[in-house]
Formats: sequence, structure tokens, C-alpha cells
Amino acid sequence: MRVIAPAQPRGIYLHLHGGGWVLGGADMQDPMLERIADNTRQAVVGVEYRLAPEHPYPAGPDDCEAAAAWLVQHGKKEFGTDALTIGGESAGGHLTAVTILRMRVRHGYTGFRGANIVYGAFDLSLTPSQRQFGNTRLVLRTIDMQQYYNAFLPTITDRRVPDISPLYFDLKNLCPALFTVGTKDPLLDDTLFMHARWIAAGNEADLAIYPGGAHGFTLFPTDLSKSATAKMDAFLNRVLD
Repeated sequence: MRVIAPAQPRGIYLHLHGGGWVLGGADMQDPMLERIADNTRQAVVGVEYRLAPEHPYPAGPDDCEAAAAWLVQHGKKEFGTDALTIGGESAGGHLTAVTILRMRVRHGYTGFRGANIVYGAFDLSLTPSQRQFGNTRLVLRTIDMQQYYNAFLPTITDRRVPDISPLYFDLKNLCPALFTVGTKDPLLDDTLFMHARWIAAGNEADLAIYPGGAHGFTLFPTDLSKSATAKMDAFLNRVLD
């Protein structure tokens, strides 16, 4: 795990990076994580989870679950606080939802203060917006998602298993969440559907939809990105108060 922390953290933010379960690393988004540490005064902990295709499902989710379980047990000693939040982008949004659900089911832990879930994939059998996006060359196409899923799930044909597609999980008794997505993202339906089910299960959730936002838009230096990241920081501060 990679740690970026202020001198006296008021909380711990467990960050799960994106990259289609195939790309990326815990050390590839330091400016974003430094912003979160500065603006929310949390220790930000990034997970170097194993990547497909060399390490397909369930390796990556297992690593994220192990990191969360370790922080629940040792966070207070390491950082002086046990106030735990979690978040991630794209595949990291998927892993965020899976980790929250695994911690509830396997560890009896429901103590996350909040989840910052950014344009995640929640139905790996393809939602309508994923199927209909086609070959539009705007960061992520339908064929790209299919190839990522094939690398992550090379031998699995039923991709609606809840541990793979958390949209199909029992979502009761979960933490407050902020769901962020742009309207030009093939994963738009994933966020809309997951937010609706999160709310219907009796949880608190906010939905932030950004007109014209492509997949990954929060990682670009634009006014749209600044607006979205400011809302994320405010959400994290609110759930920690």
C-alpha cells in the first residue's frame, strides 16, 4: 500500500485505482491523492492490487479486501484514527463497491463513513449504455470494455454473479455514497442504476452527473473536472464531520 498522509490525519481514505483491472498502479495518481490528503486532511492509502490478465478475478478484489480488513484492524494504531472512507475511479469504482460489500458480508464491517464512487462499472455483463456506445473514440469504447472484462474474467461466463457485478448484490446497510459520472461515458447507466439501487436499499447517496463528461474526465485539467473534484472533497469532509 502507498501512503500519502498529513501530520495528524482526521481519517483514512482507501483508494482503489482504475485501469480496467489490467493497467495502472498505486503510484500513478499522486497529484490527485495529494489533493485529497490536503483538502480533507486524511491519510490516503492506495492499494497495489494484482492486475489481470496475469492475475485474473478474484486476485484484484481479494487484495483490496485484504487492504480494507488490515486498515480496519490496524488503522487506529498506524494513523491515530479509525474513521475510514473509500473510493476509486472506473475499475476502482467497481472495486470500491465490491470491497464495501465483501467487508459487510465476510467481516461484519459496516463502518465506512462514505464512498466516493467515480464512473464505476457495476454490471460486467454490459448495461444498455455500454452496449450502445459502440466505436465512438472517446476514451472508452464498447470493444475496450469487452476486452477488459475478458482479461479480468477469462473463464467466467456468468458475469452477473454479485461479487463480479455488484449491481446484483443485496445493497442494504451500506455507507453514504457520492456517485459521479459524465453524460458521454459508456458507463453512464452503471452509475444511474447503482445509485438508484443504493437509495432503494435504504442508504444515503448523492448523484452528480456532468454534461459532456467523458470517461475519466475528472483526471483532465478542465473546469468540469474542478467542479467534480470540489464536490468529492466536500462530500468526504461532510461524512467525516
